[in-house]
Amino acid sequence: MLPSVPRSEPTAASLPSGTTAVVYCEGQFGQQDGKTANGLVRHSERYEILSVIDSTLAGVDGGLHLDGVANGIAVLADLTEAIAFAGRVPDYLICGIAPASGLLSAAQRVVLLEGIARGMHIINGLHEFLNDDIEFAAAALLADVTITDVRRPKAKQDLHQFSGRIFDVPCPRIAVLGTDGAIGKRTTATLLVQSLNARGINAVLVGTGQTTLIQGGRYGVALDAMVPQFCSGEVENQVVAAYEGEHPDVIVVEGQGALSHPAYLTSAYILRGSRPAGVIVQHAPKRTTLGDFPMLPMPTVASEIALIEAFADTRVIGVTINHEHMSDAEVGTVIDEYELELGMPVTDPLTRPLERLVDMVLRAFPALEMSATAPLPH
Repeated sequence: MLPSVPRSEPTAASLPSGTTAVVYCEGQFGQQDGKTANGLVRHSERYEILSVIDSTLAGVDGGLHLDGVANGIAVLADLTEAIAFAGRVPDYLICGIAPASGLLSAAQRVVLLEGIARGMHIINGLHEFLNDDIEFAAAALLADVTITDVRRPKAKQDLHQFSGRIFDVPCPRIAVLGTDGAIGKRTTATLLVQSLNARGINAVLVGTGQTTLIQGGRYGVALDAMVPQFCSGEVENQVVAAYEGEHPDVIVVEGQGALSHPAYLTSAYILRGSRPAGVIVQHAPKRTTLGDFPMLPMPTVASEIALIEAFADTRVIGVTINHEHMSDAEVGTVIDEYELELGMPVTDPLTRPLERLVDMVLRAFPALEMSATAPLPH
């Protein structure tokens, strides 16, 4: 007999058959603390994103606001407007904010509780587990909906310590790390995997944060919610699972925080657990201080590269630019300057042809060229 599953941990069978979702991101859409909403508007395999709630940007197109290309995802003022826009109550309300505290404010609680009262299932990526909150648990029970706490780790007996199985994975692993949190590592990793596959190179993404899991990533773990003893082992386990499940040509591992960061140190576990043969470093040239720690200056991309290569048996194969607060001309100048200074390829995946990102990988791993079957569309 199968063990019973507590209501607080919904199984796939207990979730609704529909996939429509509204993303709540009041006051943060397009900002660092709105990174979960930003990611879902750019890419979602699991949910059909209908709209984003952010009254400060109501009326704009989500894709146009993020990347200058309209995608039909409306930004609306509140939940009532989002339901009216959908024409019915959507299946899910996704918490799209990711504050440094990992906690909900009083106003944010009200919106999520309103979603429950209207019959919407809640997807929560915060450190605060809403299933453990009496008010939320009672509201969900009354409304007959589920709450999914994406960051809740598995039971201790189901976690993995580092085993060395990573050494049996023959395909190259590429980690996309960075110089700060919320700097675009997940976006770059996602675009890299999509672009490699478009070229006929079988690439698989292993996620390490809550947003990738919410987007529908098949392999991954919310690393920053885990006991450190199991972090590198869980990364290793997911990489091994990705290889055994897909037999890809290359595995791309999403980064978290930065190796130099004083608080977000999960890059260390990613390097140890995935043992990447190559690293791409994401950097925001106009960011002068760390996003959540304004008392600390940003590291230079050169210092981060040196730290990564000193810490792990790997090499940095290229740099990707986060163009926040930069004009297109400034991006071009920085790309030229960094390539000259660092002696490696540099690109901005969101404003430059994705061929450059793929070529960065093929230059480092020319054997992958044999798998390529088609040029990327322009």
